[in-house]
Amino acid sequence: MHFASDNSGPVPQQILDALAAANQGYAMGYGADPQMEQVTARIREIFEAPEAAVYLVATGTAANVLALSALCQPWQTMFCTRQAHINVDECNGPEFFSGGAKLTTVCDADKMTAQDLRRALEGEENRGVHGPKRGPVSLSQVTEFGTVYSVAELNELGAVARDYGLPVHMDGARFANALVALGCTPAEMTWKAGVEALSFGGTKNGCLGVEAVVLFDPARAEEFEYRRKRGAHLFSKHRYLSAQMLAYLSDDLWLENARAANAKAARLAKGLAAAGAEFSHKVQANMIFAALPRATHRRLFDAGAAYHLWDGGMDGAEDELVTARFVCDWSVPDAQIDALLALL
Repeated sequence: MHFASDNSGPVPQQILDALAAANQGYAMGYGADPQMEQVTARIREIFEAPEAAVYLVATGTAANVLALSALCQPWQTMFCTRQAHINVDECNGPEFFSGGAKLTTVCDADKMTAQDLRRALEGEENRGVHGPKRGPVSLSQVTEFGTVYSVAELNELGAVARDYGLPVHMDGARFANALVALGCTPAEMTWKAGVEALSFGGTKNGCLGVEAVVLFDPARAEEFEYRRKRGAHLFSKHRYLSAQMLAYLSDDLWLENARAANAKAARLAKGLAAAGAEFSHKVQANMIFAALPRATHRRLFDAGAAYHLWDGGMDGAEDELVTARFVCDWSVPDAQIDALLALL
């Protein structure tokens, strides 16, 4: 009964087989491997972006901070929600890799609105050299609370950013989960809505460890290449990143995994709701935030369930509701879901 994180699940056999195949013989390093050419071509095809620049790194944090650093000057500020991964989970990485740019939180919610963003933008660049200039807008899709921006919402936010001449970055660690939830095209969820740089996630959706940075403006490419190298994220044996991403994008594995994870979360959420759980956020992808009595959590933990409490601990009244986060990855068996629900 493992629902702690989609980072915790196994790697599909297709990706392991691709790594084994890549391990035969020799290949040029630093991204000059033939698999990387295929990855670039495939991502350009998927996103309907024939000139997009594509780069691979090993972690989501690297993808986010390097992409943002290529969009941001040290005297600027980046705009995100207070709950964004770049604000709460990346150890000041965006500030470090950008050379000192700050973060401005637009709102406390998991999703910002166009009104929130415009208000935050108006609050900066009004003190001359004593304050930061406005910088990139960063959106999380899926958000840290499992919710998803609609295409209409993304277009509204992109329009506000355009009004101020600002680039938009998307943290797409769970990009595939959002895509299948919306039923739109990758282009509609990115560059058509004004996204200039995308952190395209692989690890949370089954890869061993690879993320892509997709720059829809190829003019950003050269600077990104230098920043990736200077930031120690250019792999010498790059073919092992390329092999993962190529297998991930082949035969729609990335979409199948995301559909499976979302469906499993929906199954779990339905059972939690039937047991009287209270949800703090809509279940739109593969993450659930549900409140259960502390006694129920104790029973689940004693039975071996793995998940995270979110707004309280195990000390207190047994009937007090405590919110927990449950995450389903592509591989979790229905039997594990049913076993947890049977304990409620």
